[in-house]
Parts: sequence; structure tokens; C-alpha cells
Amino acid sequence: MTTAYGDFRLHGFKEPATGLEHAALCFGDLSTGEPVLVRLHSECLTGDAFGSCHCDCGPQLRSALKAIATAGRGALLYLRQEGRGIGLLNKIRAYALQETGVDTLDANRLLGLPADARDYGFAATMLSQLGIRSVKLLTNNPGKIEGLKAHGVDVVERVSLQVGRTTRNGAYLDTKAHRMGHLFDLARELPDEASEADPAR
Repeated sequence: MTTAYGDFRLHGFKEPATGLEHAALCFGDLSTGEPVLVRLHSECLTGDAFGSCHCDCGPQLRSALKAIATAGRGALLYLRQEGRGIGLLNKIRAYALQETGVDTLDANRLLGLPADARDYGFAATMLSQLGIRSVKLLTNNPGKIEGLKAHGVDVVERVSLQVGRTTRNGAYLDTKAHRMGHLFDLARELPDEASEADPAR
């Protein structure tokens, strides 16, 4: 599949337990045995497709594809786990609560939902089927590292993916850092990317 970042091989997977269909975009030779640069990207219709400024998902998706292409080899797994696993409709309900001043963590709790309902077992299966045994993981979320390790994937390195901070989503990202353990360099002043400029342009 030709993208703005280069030509990727597109693979489709169907998860037996849920019936969900996931995708993997692979770049370069992944069969060398060397650790592979990998991004686990959870589906975010609002951010990835609609350009929502509530989150940093769209910029992360584009930056991850660009980083993989620049590295010359890697894989992005696009996982159908909308809204950190709570689904699109519940995500919209959580958005409505956030508009009243509730943060992203408490919004989920007020709906009777976990802060993060994602599972990375099938992601590990996808990596195995792609022949990937060890990874350099593009993430700010230590939960993804632990999730893959729990399913036998060797995570040899974490690669930061700190992009997309805007005046609109700053509080959301701060909540992920302070209350959910995400690894952001909050001391570093980041540019305001509210224009959502696509780095491929």
C-alpha cells in the first residue's frame, strides 16, 4: 500500500475471540532477526480520521509511520480498540463528560468503565505471525510494554513518541502522565501543534 511515507505491505488479521479485524503495515525486511521498530496503535476514529484536537492520536499515527519508513524497517499494528478499548459510543459519552470539566480517567469511571480496557494478547499473536520476536516499541505507555512482555514478546527498547501536544489537549496529556503513568517529558516545552499539520505534506 503506497502511503505518503512510502510503500508498506498491508496485512489483515481477524481476532477469533472478538471477530474484530486488525491491520499491520510493514516496511522493509523484518526477517533479519534484529529487533523491529513497532508501534501498537489503537484505533481512534475521532483523532485518526476526523482530526480531533482532544487527543494526540492522529499525530502519533502519522509520526509512527514516518519513523518506521525513515528507519527502513518496522511495523505498525492498527488495533481495533477504540477509546482505549471502551468503544466508540462510550468514548462519545466520555467526551460529553469531559466537556463538563471531568478528566479522561474520571469520565470512564463515571460511566462504570475501566480507565484502559485494552488487551495486547492478539497483538502478540500478530507479531508472531509476522515473524517478529523482539521489538523496539514506539510508545509513551508502559502498559503496552508490560502487555507485550506478558505474552512473550521481547521488548528491548522503548522509543518515545511525544508529538501532537496542543493547547486543546494539554490537560488530557497531563492526566495521562500524572494519573495513568504515561511517560512524557513534561519539563520540555513543546510547540503548539494545533494546526494539525501533516508532516508528510
